[in-house]
Amino acid sequence: MKRKTFIPVAKDVISLEIKALQNLKNKINKSFNEAVFQIANCNSKVILCGVGKSGLIASKIAATLASVGTPAFSLLASEASHGDLGMISKKDILILISNSGDTSELKNIIQFAKRNKILLIGIVSKKKSILYKASDIKLLIPSVTEAEGIVPTASTTSQLALGDSLAIASMKYKKFGKMDFKKLHPAGSLGAQLKTVEDIMITGKNIPFVKDNLKMNEALKVLSKKKLGILVILNNLKKTVGIITDGQIRRFAQKNTNFSKLPVKKIMTKKPIFINKDELAAKALSLMNNMKITSLLVNVKNKPSKTIGVIHIHTILQSNIT
Repeated sequence: MKRKTFIPVAKDVISLEIKALQNLKNKINKSFNEAVFQIANCNSKVILCGVGKSGLIASKIAATLASVGTPAFSLLASEASHGDLGMISKKDILILISNSGDTSELKNIIQFAKRNKILLIGIVSKKKSILYKASDIKLLIPSVTEAEGIVPTASTTSQLALGDSLAIASMKYKKFGKMDFKKLHPAGSLGAQLKTVEDIMITGKNIPFVKDNLKMNEALKVLSKKKLGILVILNNLKKTVGIITDGQIRRFAQKNTNFSKLPVKKIMTKKPIFINKDELAAKALSLMNNMKITSLLVNVKNKPSKTIGVIHIHTILQSNIT
């Protein structure tokens, strides 16, 4: 049997979905602003519900909202009439998703919301539908052409895009930033890439501090004990005034016979490179690579000359940060 190519099918489906998204983009109005305001100011939970494919979209939107700081979960419409309505409280926001807006499974949920004065946001495609008429905030998705005329594709893509837009807009409204995002994503590749310098820096007694007037023969003992390949030099005020690397030491020792009797301040590199504790560890790695160094001293903004930690390239790489 001769094999057919289905690339044109893929392109047709994608074209349908692109057209649906373009139409959706042009129809975003003030109702979207109101939905964002209500979601961002919700003091309880945002509950999403749909039937069939729309139910799957509801689950994804709920997960996205939760990941950006808005407590949310999805509810199975088929189970709502069998006790799960008890999951919805009066302070919650209910988002119902339906292409037709007349799905029978949603009727009991709509009635429950109305009886209990629960804010109802409807994501729907038909103005004459029960859901559209009942919704306090109406998010109308333009009519679409589905793949093969029947398969939910362009409609669910539109629902998903609108849900993502609500999540991101709510995130911006609440000024939910990268560090907030990191707290909710401590594991996996996202968590690794959002780790800060403070998360993985070496601190306290593990930092190889030495005084600037200490002789090198004593300083070498600290270098050997701390095993970081550097020495952090402090003056009498405990401010960081320099750094010495093991590579520096080897090069200097080859040229100076009285090396061990010299004070560290004669050898140190002045004005060492710092990074703020709140910077991403990925930025520290980039800085190290660009400057061809293996360690950075860590400070805080209001005390630029005080070393509170050391971040080493090996620690960064062991944390799966690239």
